[in-house]
Amino acid sequence: MTALHDDFDPEYESEPAADADPSIVESRLPPLPAPSAKPTVHPGCCLALSGPLLAYLTTLLPARPGLALSVGSGYGLLEALLLAEPYRLNVVGVEVQPTSNRFLPASHHRTVPGTRFLDALAAESAAWMFVYPRRVGLVDEYMAAYAEGKVERVVWIGPTADWEDYIGCFGQAWEIQVTGANGVGGRAWEMIAVATKLPP
Repeated sequence: MTALHDDFDPEYESEPAADADPSIVESRLPPLPAPSAKPTVHPGCCLALSGPLLAYLTTLLPARPGLALSVGSGYGLLEALLLAEPYRLNVVGVEVQPTSNRFLPASHHRTVPGTRFLDALAAESAAWMFVYPRRVGLVDEYMAAYAEGKVERVVWIGPTADWEDYIGCFGQAWEIQVTGANGVGGRAWEMIAVATKLPP
């Protein structure tokens, strides 16, 4: 975990969500909704979800045992669906304390103490996912701190109108492909950008 302001505590390590809220244990997690054929809005999830969209995301994220880190996972619904059958990806969500996580088991959820903190698991992850990130600086900070690590792909999902603000986070070492979400099971005003690290 990395902090970007003066109150960084060097003794702090990112913890599973269950340490912040012991009630979040796998046996008590709510049931996952069945993915629908068309994009459907769920509480606590900015991205409208569908079966086709989930299937498309599995083509972008690494298969097991490769690790994908979802930065700003919120309720954890998207990540929990990707963890479950039939997708079974190895996805870990990270969220700011106090966590709003409802769907991710503690083994796949981590927390950081504030919005200016980064999770060092990014250095070990083959892919990062930012879904409706709240600020450009968050992506910039992860790129500056961990882009030289194991990450090979960054997936950004959000409103098409916001992408222009984020494209500058990726330098010449990254190849970017953009897809309209409506063509892969999402809403018409959303898009998916995939930045792939180029060979050195």
